[in-house]
Amino acid sequence: MMRTSRLAEIFKKEICDIIRRELKDPRIGFVTITAVEVSPDLKHATVFLSVLGEESEQENTLEGLESARGFIKTELGKRIRIKFLPDLTFKIDKSIEEGMRISELLKRIQEGD
Repeated sequence: MMRTSRLAEIFKKEICDIIRRELKDPRIGFVTITAVEVSPDLKHATVFLSVLGEESEQENTLEGLESARGFIKTELGKRIRIKFLPDLTFKIDKSIEEGMRISELLKRIQEGD
Protein backbone atom coordinates (compact mmCIF):
# COMPACT_ATOMS: atom_id res chain seq x y z
CA MET A 1 0.00 0.00 0.00
CA MET A 2 2.77 2.40 0.96
CA ARG A 3 4.57 1.85 -2.32
CA THR A 4 1.50 2.55 -4.50
CA SER A 5 0.68 5.78 -2.68
CA ARG A 6 4.30 6.97 -2.96
CA LEU A 7 4.37 6.07 -6.64
CA ALA A 8 1.04 7.82 -7.19
CA GLU A 9 2.48 11.06 -5.77
CA ILE A 10 5.61 10.76 -7.91
CA PHE A 11 3.51 10.07 -11.03
CA LYS A 12 1.29 13.05 -10.24
CA LYS A 13 4.26 15.41 -9.93
CA GLU A 14 6.04 14.12 -13.04
CA ILE A 15 2.96 13.92 -15.28
CA CYS A 16 2.05 17.47 -14.25
CA ASP A 17 5.55 18.61 -15.21
CA ILE A 18 5.45 16.73 -18.55
CA ILE A 19 2.08 18.24 -19.48
CA ARG A 20 3.21 21.74 -18.52
CA ARG A 21 6.68 21.69 -20.12
CA GLU A 22 6.74 19.09 -22.87
CA LEU A 23 3.31 18.93 -24.51
CA LYS A 24 2.59 21.44 -27.24
CA ASP A 25 -0.85 20.13 -28.29
CA PRO A 26 -3.22 23.11 -28.70
CA ARG A 27 -6.17 20.94 -27.62
CA ILE A 28 -4.76 20.67 -24.11
CA GLY A 29 -6.10 23.49 -22.01
CA PHE A 30 -5.32 24.59 -18.47
CA VAL A 31 -5.02 21.25 -16.64
CA THR A 32 -4.63 20.50 -12.96
CA ILE A 33 -3.92 16.92 -11.96
CA THR A 34 -5.99 16.32 -8.84
CA ALA A 35 -4.99 12.72 -8.11
CA VAL A 36 -3.36 9.59 -9.46
CA GLU A 37 -4.58 6.15 -8.42
CA VAL A 38 -2.20 3.26 -9.03
CA SER A 39 -3.57 -0.30 -9.01
CA PRO A 40 -2.06 -2.68 -6.41
CA ASP A 41 -0.33 -4.68 -9.16
CA LEU A 42 1.16 -1.43 -10.55
CA LYS A 43 -0.15 -2.22 -14.07
CA HIS A 44 -2.66 0.63 -14.29
CA ALA A 45 -2.70 4.24 -13.21
CA THR A 46 -5.74 6.48 -13.44
CA VAL A 47 -4.88 10.15 -13.72
CA PHE A 48 -7.70 12.41 -12.49
CA LEU A 49 -7.65 15.93 -13.82
CA SER A 50 -9.54 19.16 -13.65
CA VAL A 51 -9.74 21.33 -16.75
CA LEU A 52 -10.64 24.99 -16.65
CA GLY A 53 -13.45 25.80 -19.06
CA GLU A 54 -16.51 24.39 -20.76
CA GLU A 55 -17.25 20.71 -21.35
CA SER A 56 -16.00 20.99 -24.94
CA GLU A 57 -12.63 22.23 -23.65
CA GLN A 58 -12.52 19.32 -21.21
CA GLU A 59 -13.21 16.86 -24.05
CA ASN A 60 -10.54 18.46 -26.26
CA THR A 61 -8.01 18.27 -23.43
CA LEU A 62 -8.88 14.61 -22.82
CA GLU A 63 -8.42 13.87 -26.56
CA GLY A 64 -5.06 15.67 -26.55
CA LEU A 65 -3.87 13.73 -23.51
CA GLU A 66 -5.07 10.43 -24.97
CA SER A 67 -3.07 11.05 -28.14
CA ALA A 68 -0.02 12.02 -26.06
CA ARG A 69 -0.35 8.99 -23.74
CA GLY A 70 2.60 7.13 -25.35
CA PHE A 71 4.81 10.20 -25.17
CA ILE A 72 3.87 10.82 -21.52
CA LYS A 73 4.61 7.19 -20.64
CA THR A 74 7.98 7.36 -22.43
CA GLU A 75 8.89 10.56 -20.58
CA LEU A 76 7.84 8.98 -17.27
CA GLY A 77 10.13 6.06 -18.06
CA LYS A 78 13.06 8.45 -18.47
CA ARG A 79 12.33 10.15 -15.15
CA ILE A 80 11.29 7.24 -12.91
CA ARG A 81 13.34 4.08 -12.66
CA ILE A 82 10.92 1.20 -12.11
CA LYS A 83 10.74 -2.14 -13.88
CA PHE A 84 7.30 -1.64 -15.46
CA LEU A 85 5.39 1.57 -16.03
CA PRO A 86 1.62 1.34 -15.61
CA ASP A 87 -0.81 1.96 -18.46
CA LEU A 88 -2.24 5.45 -18.08
CA THR A 89 -5.92 6.34 -18.16
CA PHE A 90 -7.05 9.96 -18.04
CA LYS A 91 -10.36 10.92 -16.41
CA ILE A 92 -11.99 14.24 -15.64
CA ASP A 93 -12.32 14.72 -11.88
CA LYS A 94 -15.90 15.82 -11.24
CA SER A 95 -15.41 16.35 -7.50
CA ILE A 96 -14.26 19.98 -7.82
CA GLU A 97 -17.18 20.80 -10.12
CA GLU A 98 -19.55 19.03 -7.71
CA GLY A 99 -18.11 20.92 -4.75
CA MET A 100 -18.62 24.25 -6.52
CA ARG A 101 -22.22 23.31 -7.34
CA ILE A 102 -22.91 22.39 -3.71
CA SER A 103 -21.31 25.64 -2.50
CA GLU A 104 -23.55 27.60 -4.86
CA LEU A 105 -26.66 25.77 -3.61
CA LEU A 106 -25.69 26.42 0.02
CA LYS A 107 -25.10 30.09 -0.78
CA ARG A 108 -28.58 30.34 -2.33
CA ILE A 109 -30.19 28.68 0.67
CA GLN A 110 -28.36 31.07 3.01
CA GLU A 111 -29.54 34.06 0.97
CA GLY A 112 -33.11 32.76 1.23
CA ASP A 113 -33.59 32.03 -2.47
